Formats: sequence, C-alpha cells, structure tokens
Amino acid sequence: MTDILCVVGARPNFMKIAPVMTALAGAGIHAKLVHTGQHYDAAMNDRFFTDLGIPYPDINLEVGSGSHAVQTAEIMRRFEPVLEQEQPAAILVVGDVNSTIACALVAAKRGVAVIHVEAGLRSYDRSMPEEINRVLTDQISDLLFITEKDAHKNLAREGIAAARVHFVGNVMIDTLHHNLPRAVPAAVTLGETLPQGYGVLTLHRPSNVDDVDILGNLLETVAMIAADLPLVFPLHPRTRASIDRLGLTAWLDRPGIRVLPPLGYLEMLGLMKDARIVLTDSGGIQEETTALGVPCLTLRHNTERPITVDEGTNTIVGTDRKQILVAAEEVLNGGGKAGRIPDYWDGRAAIRIAAILSQWLDARHYAVA
Repeated sequence: MTDILCVVGARPNFMKIAPVMTALAGAGIHAKLVHTGQHYDAAMNDRFFTDLGIPYPDINLEVGSGSHAVQTAEIMRRFEPVLEQEQPAAILVVGDVNSTIACALVAAKRGVAVIHVEAGLRSYDRSMPEEINRVLTDQISDLLFITEKDAHKNLAREGIAAARVHFVGNVMIDTLHHNLPRAVPAAVTLGETLPQGYGVLTLHRPSNVDDVDILGNLLETVAMIAADLPLVFPLHPRTRASIDRLGLTAWLDRPGIRVLPPLGYLEMLGLMKDARIVLTDSGGIQEETTALGVPCLTLRHNTERPITVDEGTNTIVGTDRKQILVAAEEVLNGGGKAGRIPDYWDGRAAIRIAAILSQWLDARHYAVA
C-alpha cells in the first residue's frame, strides 16, 4: 500500500514537492507522485522535473487547461479512481492551485487524510481564486504545515485546532538552498554581462495581465525604469498572449527591456540572485528574493506572504505608477530593504515534515493494528 500520494499540478508546485519527495524517501515513507497536468506545457514540465531532480510522476492525469470550474471538476473526476486504486494512508498537496483543492476534496469525501504543505497563508482577497483554494484546503486538512508563525493565527481564527498545525519552515527555500550552487549564471542566460547590472520583471496574474489599462500602465511604468536599469523580462505564455491580444507589443521593444522566453528554474534562480531589483506579481518570487537578500517590488495590492514584507526584502507597491517609480528609485539609489532570513527558512523544512509524518504514520498503523 502507498503511504502517501503526493500531488502536483502547476509549476509553483514543482519547487515545493522536490525536497518533500527526497525527504520522504530518506525517512522510509513510500510515496507516489501524481501530476494532474493542470500545467500542460510538456517541454516546461520536463525542464522543471529535470532541473529539480524530481522523479517523473507515477501517474499523470493529463487534465490540461479550462475554466476554474471545468479544470477543478475534471481533476476531481480523474483523481478519484487513482485514490481508489492506490488506497493511500494520506494525500499530500502543496500550495494553492486548482489541483490542491480538487484532490483534497476528493480525498476528504472518501475519508482519506489530507496533508497541506504551505498552509495558513492569507491575502484576505477573496477575488483571488488561490485564496479560495487556500481557505478551503486548510479546512479539510488533517495535518497543516506552515511556513511562518503568523499562519498559526490565521488558522486559529478559522477554527482549526492547533494540534493539526506544525511550523516547519518553507520547502521552497529548501529547493533554493539545494540548487543555488547549480544556478545558471546570468551572463550565460543573457549571452553577455550587463556592466550596470540589471533588474528582473515577471508578470502573470490575471488581475494584472488581462486588463488593457492595468497592463498598459505597468508596461509603460517598467519601461521608464528600464531607461535607467535594464530589465530582463522572462515572458509567461499567458502574458505574451494578453500583450498581443491587447495591442501592447510596442512596449516590449522599448530600450532597456530584454524579453526572454519562459526560463527553467536554474536559469531563473541565476538571474534573481544577481539582480539589483526584482519586480513581480508572483508569490513564490517574493519568498525567493527574501531568501536571496534581493530587493523585491510586488506589483499587487496585497500579499499572502506578509513575512516577506515584515522581515524580508519585499515592498508592496500595487499598480500605481508613482508608487512603483518611487520605490524603484529608493532601491536603485539606496540599495533597498536589507531584510533578514525568517525562522526555519534554513533548507531543512522538508526534513521536519518527513519526521512528523513518520511519527504520524507509525501512530496510525499502530492504531489500526
């Protein structure tokens, strides 16, 4: 019998599951990997699995794209027979994508324990689909592993018993620590060294890239920053499609903006670690820049990772041009926030998770016996 079915569905999950799978194997826990196929770009999937040393999935549901409702429903429909066949003691889900809530719901309704890694994060913005996924997954999880202490408070407010919650640290940072020596130098990715340094830009959230006024304003604003500091812009497929559809491609040709195709993890890590500034709407990059000590401007009005602001190098700037430019100028002229590394962001979070799960599984086996 499989001890634990681990579920991934989209690129942010890959960085989180890699150290978990390694730690579970090291603890003698029999785990299988299920890839829902929520993110379906085969070339990029292969790249991430290779870069991160993740074993290829034992099961691939090949769900593909669709609306939130269609995708979530299709994941549930395809995951249930897998659960029936494998009969795991528990499933382990990470993060906040549709695969997370879909598989957690199937398991909970069949009486299979749910383990949520990266639990308790809250933006308090219910317009974000990810926020709905986070809140609901936490409510039906039996074990909740949190990355920061304040997540305890969020879960307590929602009535989740403290005994189910364990502060273990951040598995994303485990992956970063493990791979930092292997990061591809920026000069290799760019084909040159930029003497004045560079910044990194990423955009992908629907709230930023689906509206012509918001996206146009952001592109014009970053073009102004790029006049003083070159900005490297790995372009997400969704963002590329929106820029083309909304007639904004001219902004990609502005001086100082270096557009790249989507990058592998090791290339992106190499770019970030030597950047003078990172501008992003990604939650994971907020954490990675804090771990790297690189100033980060978050192009959103909130964050579910407040520790990156309170203790790290992150500043929330929203989409207001003046606020973005002022914050960027402060970084470029003064170096930006120094920050500190949060507690337990030490590269050993997955080891802590495996130790807790080993005891938990032993207790369950004893109770059954």
